[in-house]
Amino acid sequence: MFNFLKKEKNTVKTLTAPVDGKVIDLSEVDDPVFAQKMMGEGIAIIPDGNIVAAPADGTIVLIPETRHAFGMKLADGLELLVHIGLDTVNLGGEGFSALVDVNTEVKAGDPIIKVDTDFVKSKGISLTTPMIIMNHNDYELTAFHTGGQAKMGETVLIEYTSK
Repeated sequence: MFNFLKKEKNTVKTLTAPVDGKVIDLSEVDDPVFAQKMMGEGIAIIPDGNIVAAPADGTIVLIPETRHAFGMKLADGLELLVHIGLDTVNLGGEGFSALVDVNTEVKAGDPIIKVDTDFVKSKGISLTTPMIIMNHNDYELTAFHTGGQAKMGETVLIEYTSK
């Protein structure tokens, strides 16, 4: 009778592609920290575009000075890291422009970082972009959609529910 008072535990939630490109399994990333899931569970994209967007509605909680990554916290507590490229921290922020500030509320598909992809590639650095759920043990990860082309803000890459 009072089912409306119960928390919807098994509602499937989604994370969309933060950038256009080819979706790969995290184990295929050419960096053991990501490939061996030392930072968390997730997925990666070999990007075609130069805009990296929010994969879900939430709050931007981290943009390092190097602007090569951003962290988000979603309303359900999920903590997400989008790491643009491999070893891009070594560029010291060159080639990356933040389009929002920390503590900004964003919607899925909102642009967060702009990347000068030609510059990054000219330095011989991979733009493969892992998307990591930092607190994945708090959630039931129900689906990972890899192997195809993704469209930023539209293609669902990860499905999950609360435990």
